[in-house]
Amino acid sequence: MLKLLKWLLVVVIIACLLLTGALYGVLSLSLPQLDGTQTSGGVISEVVVNRDALGQAVIYADNRQDAAYGLGYAHGQDRFFQMDLLRRSAAGELSELFGDAAISLDERMRFHQFRQRSERIVKLLPQQHKLALQAYAKGVNDGRTQAGFEGFEYLLTGSAQLPWRPEDSVLVIFAMYLDLQAGNFERDRALIHLESMFGEKMRLFLTQPSQYQAALDGSTIPMPNIQPPELESSAVQAKVSPIASLAHLGSNNWAVTGQLTQTNKAMLSDDMHLGLNVPAIWYRAQLNYSYQGQAWQVTGVSLPGAPSIVVGSNNQIAWGFTNGYLDTADWLELDAHAKTWLITEQIALPNGKFHQYELMMSEFGPVKRFNGKSYALSWVAHQSYAVNLNLLELERATSVAQAMQLAPEVGIPVQNLMVVDAQGSAGWQPMGAIPARTNPVNTAIKQSEYSQLWHKNESVRPSIVNPQGQRLWTANARVVSISEHQRFGDGGYALGARAQQIRDRLTEKSQFTEQDFNQLQQDNEARFLAPWHTHLAELLNSAPQGKAPYGEDLQHLQNWQGCACASSVGYTLVRRFRGALIDEVFAQIEDKLKLQGSSLSHIKNYLEPALWQLLKSQPHSWLNGHDSWQSLQLKAYAQAKAELAQEYGADMSAWRWGEVNALRVKHPFSRQLPILSGLLDMPKVDAFGDTFMPAVQKSDFGASQRFIAQPGSLEKAIMTVAGGQSGHPLSAFYRAGFDDYAQGKATPLLPGEAVHRLTIVPSP
Repeated sequence: MLKLLKWLLVVVIIACLLLTGALYGVLSLSLPQLDGTQTSGGVISEVVVNRDALGQAVIYADNRQDAAYGLGYAHGQDRFFQMDLLRRSAAGELSELFGDAAISLDERMRFHQFRQRSERIVKLLPQQHKLALQAYAKGVNDGRTQAGFEGFEYLLTGSAQLPWRPEDSVLVIFAMYLDLQAGNFERDRALIHLESMFGEKMRLFLTQPSQYQAALDGSTIPMPNIQPPELESSAVQAKVSPIASLAHLGSNNWAVTGQLTQTNKAMLSDDMHLGLNVPAIWYRAQLNYSYQGQAWQVTGVSLPGAPSIVVGSNNQIAWGFTNGYLDTADWLELDAHAKTWLITEQIALPNGKFHQYELMMSEFGPVKRFNGKSYALSWVAHQSYAVNLNLLELERATSVAQAMQLAPEVGIPVQNLMVVDAQGSAGWQPMGAIPARTNPVNTAIKQSEYSQLWHKNESVRPSIVNPQGQRLWTANARVVSISEHQRFGDGGYALGARAQQIRDRLTEKSQFTEQDFNQLQQDNEARFLAPWHTHLAELLNSAPQGKAPYGEDLQHLQNWQGCACASSVGYTLVRRFRGALIDEVFAQIEDKLKLQGSSLSHIKNYLEPALWQLLKSQPHSWLNGHDSWQSLQLKAYAQAKAELAQEYGADMSAWRWGEVNALRVKHPFSRQLPILSGLLDMPKVDAFGDTFMPAVQKSDFGASQRFIAQPGSLEKAIMTVAGGQSGHPLSAFYRAGFDDYAQGKATPLLPGEAVHRLTIVPSP
C-alpha cells in the first residue's frame, strides 16, 4: 500500500510538472520578438524600437507619423489586452468577452454612446492627426500579431483579438473621462436626492467649506455658520452600513521656479493617483523624431491605446497633470413638453447573440429617470470638442508660455497643467475641455436654464506664471480664486488637507533638489488625523467604565508615531475610528438615500466640517437610538475594533497599518482565479501612505507614477512607475521597476543602454 501511495505521488508530481511545462510552453509562444528586422507597409522610413533593462521603449523615426507607428508597435507587443479592455469598457463592449456578467456595466457605458462619438471625432480631425492615428493603429496591429500566437488572456476568455482601429484611441481617452469625471455627475445626482429628501439646508450643511483650503492666490471661502438641521424622529433605528470611500482620482503636482534650484532651471513634480493594477496603466517611452527639420526627443509615460507622451519632458519644458475637478456636468430637469425618443443599443455576447438595451435621448443629452423625474445629462465628454489629438503639439513646446497657449485647444478631461521650462519659469493653467456655460450648479437646472454655450469650449482660462513666492501646487482641491470658483464650479474637489500639507512643505525650504521632491512625494505625516488622534484618546480616557478596558488601545495611541507608518497600530485605530464614526453619525441619512439607489459616498470627502460640528453641538435628533454622543462614539470605536479583529485576528499587535493598508497590486484575472496570483500579481508591500497626505496609497490605489524633472538638466530626472512595462507574465519586464516604486527609490527618467533592438523597414 505504501509503495502504491509513493507511486501515485510520483505520478501526480510528474503530471504537475508536465502541466506546468506545457503551460509555460504555451505562454512562451506569445512572447513578443524584441530583436531583428521586420517589414511593414505602415512606415514611410525605417523605424527602430530599442528597449533598455527596464523594457522602456526608445523609438527612432524620421517623422512624427512613423514615431506614432513605433509607439503603437511597442504598445501592441506589450499591452494589447489592457488596451482592448480600455476600448471595450468605454464603448460598452465587455459582454462580448465576459458574457452576461458584464451586461449591467455595458449598459451604463452605452448611456454615453462613446463608440459613435469616437467615429465622428476621427472624421473631423485634422489630416496630420488622422495620419498619426492611422499609423499608430497599424503599428498596434503589426505589434500584436508578430508573435503569431494570441496572449494568454484570450486563451482564458476563449475570445479572439480584434484589430485596433483609429477610433479606438479616442475611446481610450473617453475611458479616462469616465475614470476622472463620472464622479461629477454622480455627485450631483446624490445631491439632488439629498436635497429632495432632507431639504436645501441639509445639502448646504453637509457640503459646507472646510478650513482645509490651499488656493494658489491664498483665498479662503469663509466657513458659514450653518446649524445642524434637525432629523425626523423615528421609532425604528436606522441601519448602520459602511459609507464607501470612493477613490479620489486625482494627483499631486507642484513646481518651483529657477530661483529655488541650484541650476536656475525650474523643477516639476507630478504623481498621478489612479487605480493600481497589473499591468500598470502607464508605459515608459522615449520618442526621437524630426519635425520641420528639427530633431525632437520626448521622454515620459504614454497611455497604451494613445499615440502621445502624456506626462514627460522634451528637455526644454516638462509637464504634468492633476485632475482639475471643475464642474463639467449638469443634470437638466426635463419639463412635460420635452422631446425625447428611444434608441436601441445592441450589446454583443460571446455566443453570437445580442442583448437589447433601450436608451432614452433628448436634445440636451441622454436621459435617466430618478427622484421621480426625468433628467438629461449634459456632460462635456458628450461635446464635439471633448477629444482631439492636440496633446501631440505639447511635445514640441519650448517654453511655459507656449505650452499654456495650447492649453485651451487640447481635448482631454480638464486637468491642472503644471509646466516648467529650462529658462526657469513655472506656470499653472487648466488644460482640456471646459464648457463655456457660466451657470454651473450642484444639483439640477431647469430645462429653461439650459445654455447653448455648452457646445462651445471655454477659451478664457485662469493661469499663474512665476508667482511671487516662486512656488506652485495643486492636489485636486480648489486651485482658483473665489470668483473663478463661482464661474467654473465644483466638480467634486478633494478636501484640501493634502494640498495644504504640500504647500506648507514647500515653504519650509528655500532651495530644492530632485531628492527633496521625491521625499515630499512620499510624505506620510498624519497632519489631518492629528485632531482625531487627540479626540479618540480623550474619548477613551473619559469612558464611563473608566480607561482600564482601553489600556492597550491607549498605549498604541500614545505610540502612534503621527504618520501612516507601517508599524503603527495607533494610526490604524484612529483611521478606522473616524471611518466607523462617519458611518454611525450619518446612518439616518445614508439609510434613506440607499432606498433611492443613492449614497453619501459621492460626497464623503465633504463631511469633515459637518462631522466636527455635530460632535461639538451634539443634537439629540442625530443620536439614532443612542443614549448620548459619548455612547454613539464608543459604539463606533467598538465597531471599528470588531471589524479589525474579524479581518486580522484578535491580537491588536497584528493591526499594524502596514498590514491593514498593505499594497496589493493585482492582475484582473487573479481576482477571479486566486490560483494565478503567484504568476500574475506584484509582490505584497507594507503600507507606506494613506488618503489625506502627499503619500496617497491604498491597497489598490495611489501614485501610479512619480515624475520629477528640471528641463535642460534631465540627467537627474526621475520617473518611477508602479509596475513593469510588459503585460506578459513570462517577460523579463513584467515586474521590472516595481521594487523601486515599492521602496520609494528614484528610477531615472532617461532610458539606459539598449539591450534589445528591433528595426522595422518599409515593405519593398
